[in-house]
Amino acid sequence: MTLVGPLLQFALCAVLIARAGFVLSHSGDRLAALHGWGRGWVGLALLASVTSLPELTSGISAVALVHAPNLAVGNALGACVVNLAFLVIVDALQRRQPMYREAAAVHLLSAAFGVVMLGFVALSMQVGARAPSLFQVGAYSPLLFGLYLLALRSVQAHASQGADPPAAAGEAGREPDPGARRREWRRFGVAAAVVVAAGLWLPGAADRLATELQLSRSFVGTIFMALVTTLPEMAVTLSALRLGALDMAIGNLLGSSLFNVMILAVDDLFYRHGPLLAAAEPVHAGTAVTAMVMSGLVIIGLLLRPQGRVLRVASWVSVGLVAAYAINATMIYLAGA
Repeated sequence: MTLVGPLLQFALCAVLIARAGFVLSHSGDRLAALHGWGRGWVGLALLASVTSLPELTSGISAVALVHAPNLAVGNALGACVVNLAFLVIVDALQRRQPMYREAAAVHLLSAAFGVVMLGFVALSMQVGARAPSLFQVGAYSPLLFGLYLLALRSVQAHASQGADPPAAAGEAGREPDPGARRREWRRFGVAAAVVVAAGLWLPGAADRLATELQLSRSFVGTIFMALVTTLPEMAVTLSALRLGALDMAIGNLLGSSLFNVMILAVDDLFYRHGPLLAAAEPVHAGTAVTAMVMSGLVIIGLLLRPQGRVLRVASWVSVGLVAAYAINATMIYLAGA
């Protein structure tokens, strides 16, 4: 009976997030049309930042209140792996052809920056306590901040050059009504607040369930917590697909992965016992490498644009993503850190 309360809390949050995620994706698509933004850019910068707020708040709580660096690092890196694995669902739902045949080339930049940022995380974890630090903050933190901002800037510049076509306006030739923009921003803000509130409520239920199941903090953070806190991304992605906004869906998942890596730098600021990555278990470096491999597979898919499907379900790239996720989950469980 001790599992009933957390399970009910989890289910209620999931319903709220699913509904708010639909509103967010619809508002994001509308704002893209009103402002002339590319859908990939909206997914990367706007939706990804909002839907990743649960990972941000739970990571800060883990290091500042619970003093659990493994929970924070596992949550951030595990969320990257979950987001990349969810691309398999996106691929499977594209019934006409694999999603890589239709996706915009701008996503190559997002995935490439993800590989670079994750590479620095893996290197920092390998160096451990020998890594340089300043005021108990690792040298990698400002680097991750800078790379994230550079990624946003680069994708925006690439989109403005026409590589990422803007969402179609409702009526051609008519100037958008400023009142419509304000109403849409208010709608977007309310939905974002619901996602944040429900996302903040979710980790408590997940942690209590994990305690009852007697799982390690690294496993809980990387697998269970990551799955829970990425529910907003999943809801927004599925809602974007219902709108036919494939690039917004892909941009949201890849952008959330970038934001989650940057969250490690924020968590590092709140961790007062030295560089955060130096305190985390080495097994998390494997999760970072797994996310790099998965990002690399996405880049290959966007370049080769495979046409065939395995068992008529998804492309061979998706098969590779599923295999990488399963290997990482097994590795974390067996480590038991």
